[in-house]
Amino acid sequence: MEDLAGMPAADPEIPNKLYFRIGEVAKLAGIKPYVLRFWESEFHNLGPKKSGTGQRLYRRKDVELVLEIKRLLYEKRFTIEGARKMLEAKPKREAGKREPVKRQGDLFPNTSALYQEVRRELTEILDLLKERAGGG
Repeated sequence: MEDLAGMPAADPEIPNKLYFRIGEVAKLAGIKPYVLRFWESEFHNLGPKKSGTGQRLYRRKDVELVLEIKRLLYEKRFTIEGARKMLEAKPKREAGKREPVKRQGDLFPNTSALYQEVRRELTEILDLLKERAGGG
């Protein structure tokens, strides 16, 4: 889709929701629902879950993939096969796109006083539990 100036239209803002129905995704992407169903058969990483009633439920990553497929097909003029190969060649996670998920251990550096105190107390609790299990 292009605006009046001939420049590619910006991706729409994706609402902050867990799941999207096929009509919502089609409206966000500016395509018909039957196009989405066809793309599901052509792009195997596009696989929405189905509800108990058979309704397609797309996750945010599915919506982002739909927008990427649309960009490759409509703006970059790739064939279905070319777009599929391009998506398969793309790394799973692009560096710098998302902030890395912090692990619980990363929240408290090993040298912090709080970490040391919590560790000491947990060790004491563990020792008490071992004594009770062995003595009972």
